[in-house]
Amino acid sequence: MPSGSDPGVRSRLRIASDFARSPEGHAAVLGFFGAIMITVGGFGAGAVRKHDPLLEALHLSWLRFGHGYALSTITIWIGVLLMITAWVRLGRTTIGKGGSQVTLNELRAIVAIWTTPLLFAAPMFSRDVYSYLAQGALLRDGFDPYQVGPVANPGTLLDNVSSVWTTTTAPYGPMFLLIGRAVTMITGDNIIAGTIALRFVMLPGLALMMWAVPYLTKHLGGKPTVALWLAVLNPLVLIHLIGGVHNELLMVGLMCAGIALVLERHHVAGIVVVAIGVAIKATAGVALPFLVWIWILHEKERRAAKRGVTNEPDDRKHPDAARPSADMPHPLFVFAKIAGIGFGVFVAVFGAASVIAGVGFGWVTALQGSNKIINWLSLPTILAHMVTWVTPLDLDSVLWVTRKLCQVALVVLLVATWWRFRHSEREAVMGIVIAFVAIVLLSPAALPWYYSWPLALAAGFALSTTTLMWLVGLCTWLMLVFQPDGSIGLYNFWHVALATFAAIVAALSLRTVDPLHLRSASSKPDLREPARTVRA
Repeated sequence: MPSGSDPGVRSRLRIASDFARSPEGHAAVLGFFGAIMITVGGFGAGAVRKHDPLLEALHLSWLRFGHGYALSTITIWIGVLLMITAWVRLGRTTIGKGGSQVTLNELRAIVAIWTTPLLFAAPMFSRDVYSYLAQGALLRDGFDPYQVGPVANPGTLLDNVSSVWTTTTAPYGPMFLLIGRAVTMITGDNIIAGTIALRFVMLPGLALMMWAVPYLTKHLGGKPTVALWLAVLNPLVLIHLIGGVHNELLMVGLMCAGIALVLERHHVAGIVVVAIGVAIKATAGVALPFLVWIWILHEKERRAAKRGVTNEPDDRKHPDAARPSADMPHPLFVFAKIAGIGFGVFVAVFGAASVIAGVGFGWVTALQGSNKIINWLSLPTILAHMVTWVTPLDLDSVLWVTRKLCQVALVVLLVATWWRFRHSEREAVMGIVIAFVAIVLLSPAALPWYYSWPLALAAGFALSTTTLMWLVGLCTWLMLVFQPDGSIGLYNFWHVALATFAAIVAALSLRTVDPLHLRSASSKPDLREPARTVRA
């Protein structure tokens, strides 16, 4: 830079230059190129439209067929592997296995770098965005998405909805229907514009995650950089939630922000934010009963401080939100009061969203639509298949029984978890994590991006390197077992075998730079004596 240039500009350029030369900078560039490859390959092998006039106008329709489709698929998978490799390399630096340290702001910048190409990709690994747009168009055109499916409103948007969802009513909250209506009112039936607009609308969820997930470590004992790396920079999260355009991004961001506010004793504000998350997708409501325990514990501390006592000896050793104390001789009354306030706030927020959208509570019955999904990620499905292996019974009849049994087990487990984890803030949040894991495993259907629910909160705890390795392996495996076009690869033996191999390598690579010892042969010096020359 010239000597007369702005010192601030020179300083920022110097910082950017140092970052580009650092290990985390190399990983950022590697992941960026991976995201570009996913975006480019997605135009041919992603969850593309059935009829794409844009590709035809550009004479690129060959990307969707034959050798073009194979080339597009290879490009996507290379991009995915590059992003996973970059993520694991960043993980080694973040947990202190590398020679340098990465900062929170650097990780946030990398999130933006990796996300930017994905904003303009075709839908990846899922066709759900077409259902979102079709349901928004239903509300726009005067239909009730809780009463009729997209089939009631024929058009371009309906043509691209997966056949299994064309007659299914919307299982999402009224706030998300309002978002869908607003997007389709602006973009009309233009699928490309609608997809990109939905991604931008969901970006506030990503911003909330980038703030809330590291902030939760203040109360949960984890490391902010590790939490952000694990829960936000994770390719499973970015590729599925940004590339796949899933409303989990908004739901998880709002839920994490609401929990952070409650932990900071902004109880009503936190419940309002979580209630908005429930109005996006009902799953966020699992956190609300656990937040009541946190509020009660804070109330006990407030009353003790007002009485001039920091904490009773027993409370300090064995805190319990449901146990009588000198400050709360009747905890049941306090519970009823706080739970009543929380419930009232939730009803007000959710009711206002429903009134504005002009819909009722039909989404409750629409939640059963997930029963149409059958895959190996769900424990009821696994149990049903195992029974059919040893009995002559057919899958449908057995699946009905295993799903009912798992639903009963889920209810019992949720209630037991809620009652067990009531003794501290950390316990309550851990209870939410366990509840989410139970829902993912025991529900009739599960999909890879569902694991973003518990992962966002679990990342806030202090996790050992071994635990992080297991999570890296699991996230890598979940990222690889679905096809780019949204189909399931779980029933292909070789696909699952390769995904498992990649997951093991990724997990080991978090601790070891070269777990397969591929560099050992070339890196060792040749210590053999030179061959003797023989005179002719």
